Amino acid sequence: MTAASVESFNLANSKLTVVGAGSVGTSIAYAALIRGSARQIALYDIDAKKVEAEVHDLAHGTQFTPTSVVTGGADIAVAKDSSVIIITAGARQKPGQTRLELAGVNAEIMTKLVPDLLEQAPNAVLVLVTNPCDVLTVVAQKVSDLPYGRVLSTGTLLDTSRLRWAIAQRAGVSLSNVHAAMLGEHGDTEFPIWSSASIAQIPIRGWTDPAGERIFTEEVLATVAYNTVHAAYEIIEGKGATNYAIGLAGARLVEAILKDQRKIWPLSSVLTDYRGVSGVALSVPSLVGPSGIERTFEFPMDAHEISLLNKSAAAIRATLNAIGF
Repeated sequence: MTAASVESFNLANSKLTVVGAGSVGTSIAYAALIRGSARQIALYDIDAKKVEAEVHDLAHGTQFTPTSVVTGGADIAVAKDSSVIIITAGARQKPGQTRLELAGVNAEIMTKLVPDLLEQAPNAVLVLVTNPCDVLTVVAQKVSDLPYGRVLSTGTLLDTSRLRWAIAQRAGVSLSNVHAAMLGEHGDTEFPIWSSASIAQIPIRGWTDPAGERIFTEEVLATVAYNTVHAAYEIIEGKGATNYAIGLAGARLVEAILKDQRKIWPLSSVLTDYRGVSGVALSVPSLVGPSGIERTFEFPMDAHEISLLNKSAAAIRATLNAIGF
């Protein structure tokens, strides 16, 4: 079967259900709608009035979009036969609140929600966006007992995009020329892999301005990393939520799954002996396919970066222990 026919086959009857009609869920649905990420898009939320209004607003624009089928409502049956389910429902992160502080209440939500969703769509790939997404990925995998790869989170996919954008801005180059990644927890302990970061194959620490001066000194790298980690907090303080960028990231991930595009991105799933880390979900380079994450890869890391990976794992593990998982 050719690549084109595989794409056509996977999209022909594909269905994306987005759980949660808040700012993140509706942004993902909107981005998927205008990109044609799936043949059908469904939106589910327990707030009937809100979700019905959002569905109508989306559906009224389908004259202008590749996707023409938009459904939804407050009955979980709207998720029936979904190919991919993206979960955004949960308590909202408040200004100044860390993602990990959300863990207890959102874990309780997942323990009931995930089994109910799988009753409607037993073959779906589950994608967690609700924070803390790494912790909840472990919770969702345990309560569903699905293979590790079928339960994943967007993890540091968006953080990596933020990092690459910041590097491109400083270097004055196209973002497509920047090769760098954020790994670990989607949160306070995430970290960039500077040891292998590059711009157009030039190591980032060797990138210079026209006068030959290094642009990315250790001080600059530290500032870029700090700003990337704290970007969400600044946006939440300013507008109450981060939604547009994660909407695009979520829609793009759906396409990679349904079209079997074989993308390798930093995504979060439960790890087994990844550089000695097991039983927690962290973002590492992951190959995405129709069944979710099919394989993970070990990026070259220096000793400091390996220690940061272990620090992220310890943070997730501590939270899981605290909430009984």
